[in-house]
Amino acid sequence: MLLSRASLAQLPGTVARPARAVDVIRTGIVHFGPGAFHRAHQAAYVDRLLESDPRWGIAAVSLRSGTTTDAFRAQDGLYTLAVIDREPSLRIVAAHSDAIGPGEGARLRKLLADPTVRIATSTVTEKGYCLAGDGTLDLAHPDIVHDLGQPAEPASVIGWIVAGLGDRRDAGLSPFAMLCCDNMTGNGARLRAACVALARARDAGLADWIADAVAFPDSMVDSITPASDAAFLAKVEDALGVEDRAAVQRERFTQWVLQRFELADGPDLAAAGVTLTGDVRGYEQAKLRILNGAHSTLAYVGLARGHETVFEAMSDAALEGFVTRLVHRDIAASLKPVDGLDKAAYAGAVLDRFRNPEIRHLLAQIAWDGSQKLPYRLLDTVRDALDAERSVERLAVPVAAWMAFVRRKAEAGETITDPLADTLAAAAISANPVTAMLALEPVFGAQLGADERFRAAVREAYQHFAQGDAGPLLGR
Repeated sequence: MLLSRASLAQLPGTVARPARAVDVIRTGIVHFGPGAFHRAHQAAYVDRLLESDPRWGIAAVSLRSGTTTDAFRAQDGLYTLAVIDREPSLRIVAAHSDAIGPGEGARLRKLLADPTVRIATSTVTEKGYCLAGDGTLDLAHPDIVHDLGQPAEPASVIGWIVAGLGDRRDAGLSPFAMLCCDNMTGNGARLRAACVALARARDAGLADWIADAVAFPDSMVDSITPASDAAFLAKVEDALGVEDRAAVQRERFTQWVLQRFELADGPDLAAAGVTLTGDVRGYEQAKLRILNGAHSTLAYVGLARGHETVFEAMSDAALEGFVTRLVHRDIAASLKPVDGLDKAAYAGAVLDRFRNPEIRHLLAQIAWDGSQKLPYRLLDTVRDALDAERSVERLAVPVAAWMAFVRRKAEAGETITDPLADTLAAAAISANPVTAMLALEPVFGAQLGADERFRAAVREAYQHFAQGDAGPLLGR
């Protein structure tokens, strides 16, 4: 038996269920890309919103695969959200009021033109927006070429957004707000520019209307969402007593930061837990430096100490203490004040996430692409510390650990997963690896690599890793 409205009453009492009748929900949001992250994150926020305002049910739209939309139809839009933490929980989410799969273009077109639909959202990954390397719309992308030739039958998400907005303008209706929920810096501005570019290639008037009248707020989202593999689905079935083909799992921590935007009689997203702000970029920077900077530190130092996962690294008392001091005293100190963000509380929440024994996050995977990640995760913080004449002693440790990590890989003949792999390997096994790697301008730039305070701190820390004894560094 499948999870459905009919089987809700049979579920164990430990499973949380919707607090209102499932059949009262109306469609007010159209979502492109109902993958696991959407179901575990955005839909969970909307599910809470629906308890007091049933106007905002989500129509799940999948343009490529019907797997999820078919499961929604079979299960009356219901699925299980498993929170995996020290105290796990199961909750039935009933945020989806409709499902539209591949080949249902006519129904999607009609829905986008419905005045009761006030918001459209998307989680299709950066690739799904058909952007070029510079972040602008790739007019040579096959899907965009198709949409320019056959605008009434779009292939891309951009094409569908423009078609839906065009229909509303032609009908004299107000536009829906378009919320990109993919992790791209300035995602709202990027999506606006892409939609305007596609519209302008066909109709300058529509392009101007989209640019002037449609809200494309920036957003930031965060929550670890492991894959719903067969073992997880079987575990959910055992717990429920019924099969759930759309079940998802995530950590307890979840964050949705959204730029304030105007929408008359719109949803009370703040009441559902969404952070509304005028400074999404400030939250993004906090995430990049605190969460991602700490992640990279745990990865490179943790691997040097023989650990495999984030949880194992945080169970190393010396390393946990070092990362805690690094985050609170060095990284958080580099961040400018952000309206509504308590840096200390956020840093504490991030570190607590790393202590979750149920999340198996591999350090080796976090360590990939260090040359691309470190400039934003750690080196910008180093620059700020140097400018403020603060110590870079602790900040030099993960940088030195990365250099030692690359050298170990190169000497062992193992694959270095990084776009600069060959360049990094050559520098790491040179006679003076620290000097050679600091000279890599694509990573360190010209000024930071030449700063003697930073060079000395990295050189001293690197010696400990080269000798296989990072312990003294962790007491800093």
